[in-house]
Amino acid sequence: MLATLTDWLWTYVLIAILLLVGLRFTLASRFVQIRLFTAMFAQLRVSRSADAVRGISGFQALLVSVAGRVGGGNIAGVAVAITLGGPGALFWMWLIALLGMATSVFECALAQLFKRRLDNGDFRGGPAFYMRYGLGWRVMPVVYSLLLLLTLGLGFNAVQAYTITQSVESAFGIPAWQTGIALTALMSIVIFGGIRRIAVFSEVVVPVMVLGYFGLAVVVLIMNIGQVPAAFSLIMTSAFGFDEVIGGGVAAAVMQGARRGLFSNEAGLGTAPNVAAVADVAHPVSQGLIQGLSVFIDTIVLCTCTAMIILLSPLYQPGAEGIEGIALTQRALATHIGPIGEPLVSIALVLFATSSIAYNCYLGENSIAYFNISPKLTINFFRVAVLILIAWASLQDMTTIFSFSDLTMGLLAVVNLVALWALFPVGMSLLRNFEATYSGSTPVFDHSQMPEQDLDLASWPEVEAPAKTE
Repeated sequence: MLATLTDWLWTYVLIAILLLVGLRFTLASRFVQIRLFTAMFAQLRVSRSADAVRGISGFQALLVSVAGRVGGGNIAGVAVAITLGGPGALFWMWLIALLGMATSVFECALAQLFKRRLDNGDFRGGPAFYMRYGLGWRVMPVVYSLLLLLTLGLGFNAVQAYTITQSVESAFGIPAWQTGIALTALMSIVIFGGIRRIAVFSEVVVPVMVLGYFGLAVVVLIMNIGQVPAAFSLIMTSAFGFDEVIGGGVAAAVMQGARRGLFSNEAGLGTAPNVAAVADVAHPVSQGLIQGLSVFIDTIVLCTCTAMIILLSPLYQPGAEGIEGIALTQRALATHIGPIGEPLVSIALVLFATSSIAYNCYLGENSIAYFNISPKLTINFFRVAVLILIAWASLQDMTTIFSFSDLTMGLLAVVNLVALWALFPVGMSLLRNFEATYSGSTPVFDHSQMPEQDLDLASWPEVEAPAKTE
């Protein structure tokens, strides 16, 4: 019944809304994800060099969001998508990511716009906040916060914990329950430190894991350079049903590409805006552009790396039943570089998934903070519950875990995408505000140009508009 409800939601509702919202923001902004692609790097450089007086820097926010986006979905999720939807699923992951870059720019910029400053100087924000203060909604922010708690705090953490323990057991022969205990102990140290410790943890782990995994994929591509064109051709022909080797053909490719793409990059899900809002930046769109870049890193770069490792391996046989999930990626890499390949993938997955769990925990805490009910006590209770869940998930089966997370993820995305559709005029106004003063540097946000919005002026202490030059 759970699987049937999930399939109905994804087949008839979510994919259509994802495409509509992504296309609306893409076309209205004149392809902001392409037109301002270089500006994403410029804003990243500025945020890297700037000192965050309050909250965390824009660069740290990027690393935290990449830590969350880049997880088991990039390794196990891509393998599941190819197994169930064929190589063509990767094409639909690319398309969802391209449109998702525009969606992410606007959802993260809106989270910045409507963020609130706390007494300790930190910020809180996200979809619940732009629903409440941008649209005046009162019920939907509560619904979103509850779904966020279920999806990220519980569902996604269960998926990450499960994939870690299964990967380590396959690569090193360590029983899942032992890995579960070790993972629980490690995450207790990280998540009880709050967003600042998670940011520091991500700043150390994320560059190592991303560059290391990308390097492995480059080695595989060089070793199989003659087969790369054929692999990309297989992706394209499978995507449009010209080479259907999977039951369900194009429909299966689209479905799996959309599901695993959204699970991986989370664009439109409303998760990254919770972290984007915490950053101390000069203009909301600055952080939006930086977060658009994280979608590119996650799906266009890293998911493609995993797909190439699998498709260039003799282990992958189109349409044949065999190895599935994380084991497929591990053993595929082993066929390229020898027995060391399997433990290397497992190590990469441990880094990917532990950083995702830390990120997910912060998002769960952010959803709790919205209710403002004994936040310290409730958040500590939530952290303990997450640790118990990690230990429990290590011994469960993949079907149950993925079905639950797919359903709650779909519902979460629908609520957020409806809010983004309603906030479209505000998002476009904010982009125009940015582009009016952007000339290669970071403009300071002038909130006086948006007097009709319910903003927290304490979040934007420097509001002098930059002087215009002829």
